[in-house]
Amino acid sequence: MSIKVAVLLSGSGTTLQNLIDRIERGELDASIACVVSSRKSAFGLERARNHGIPAVAVHRKDYEDLDAFNRDIWEAVRRHEAELVVLAGFMSLLEIPKDFAGRVINIHPALIPSFCGKGMYGHHVHEAVIESGVKLTGVTVHFADDEYDHGPIILQDAVPVLDNDTPDSLAERVQAMERELYPKAIQLFAEGRVVLDGRRVRTT
Repeated sequence: MSIKVAVLLSGSGTTLQNLIDRIERGELDASIACVVSSRKSAFGLERARNHGIPAVAVHRKDYEDLDAFNRDIWEAVRRHEAELVVLAGFMSLLEIPKDFAGRVINIHPALIPSFCGKGMYGHHVHEAVIESGVKLTGVTVHFADDEYDHGPIILQDAVPVLDNDTPDSLAERVQAMERELYPKAIQLFAEGRVVLDGRRVRTT
């Protein structure tokens, strides 16, 4: 059964493109109902329009307060009747309304609860991983809540940290894992196989 997805982003939209490609190849039972960006200049909006997907900019700097910003984001999501919200490099804290609790997911380039929280994104994560000396990092797909990188974990997979790794080389392997794990989580959700039980998630 196909699920209608809203993708929220702030940047180039590489995660969005991965999802579009997999949907077009018949590997993911989903359709992208809309793309919402917190930045007017985000190239992800152009990617969406190139594929005939409704694209909306809700520019964070146009709003004096977070409540008004969030209200307009959710208005766009509801208007396009999205069933699942996928955060794809969305750089603003999102307040999740009750009707979307358990229907917003995020991906993080480390094994939560390590190397996560406010300010821990992109290369900041990989730099911290290498500096710490850990031998494993990875990817986490989790339900989003009103805190950064905090909600219940849906899927995780590990990526080794090599002795000669740089943030760039580590990012390349982590991003390859992200391209596999995020569609897998969305597919599980589309099939109704994700069960949220408190802080724990079971996949059936």
